[in-house]
Amino acid sequence: MPFLERDRARIFFDDTGTDAVPILFSHGILMDHEMFEPQVHSLRGEFRCITWDARGHGQTDHNGPFTYWDSAQDALALLDLLDIERAFFVGMSQGGFASLRAALLAPERVQGLCLIDTQAGPEDPDAAPTYEAMVAAWEEQPTVELAEAAARIILGPADHAPWIAKWMARPKDALRDPFGALMGREDIHDRLDEIDCPALVIHGTEDPAVSMAKAETLCAGLPRCDGLLKIEGAGHAANLTHPGVVTEALRDFVQRHSA
Repeated sequence: MPFLERDRARIFFDDTGTDAVPILFSHGILMDHEMFEPQVHSLRGEFRCITWDARGHGQTDHNGPFTYWDSAQDALALLDLLDIERAFFVGMSQGGFASLRAALLAPERVQGLCLIDTQAGPEDPDAAPTYEAMVAAWEEQPTVELAEAAARIILGPADHAPWIAKWMARPKDALRDPFGALMGREDIHDRLDEIDCPALVIHGTEDPAVSMAKAETLCAGLPRCDGLLKIEGAGHAANLTHPGVVTEALRDFVQRHSA
């Protein structure tokens, strides 16, 4: 299996190969590279699709706390490993946090940004006690009920069973570092005007985790945002609950900006 060896991390990735325009997909918290399976299945004949498991997720091993700046560096190092000069970055939720930071760290490497159900601000501090309680409860005794609560936030009414099975199989302390990164991220709204690549913001109208107002602020702050695509009825993982709409929007975005 392909892995990127990094300081304190061994990062799993999957690459469809070819010399086509590359797209790097970065998943949301609790998820892994397979959350983009609908997009990769549809787009792999036209583009080079690269998915990966961030620190604390999937088949990636890591040692110690990390930030989304570390995740951004991981993504850029993956491009180095694959000898890719520039790529389109697609990020869902925490994948968007990392993708925005990659565009700030290495603007010459990011050909475009597609940001799904994400934002540029910090986590609501009022949510910290709830998240901390959930992580502590999970570390004490993982339960299907706790997993279902998280799945409803991320997936809405979609099929939860495959993801819950993955979460139940993970080490009990696997959530600690990812939630530390989530709660510790800073506000980067004041730096959005430094990001000069084309961008597209996609957001579910029923997202319980990130409000539509935050998506609107994100798009308004990006100098070359093509617009905000509001997906009616979609929750936090719009690319999974409404894969066709998201995939077609992504295909159009990459085609227009890869000429």
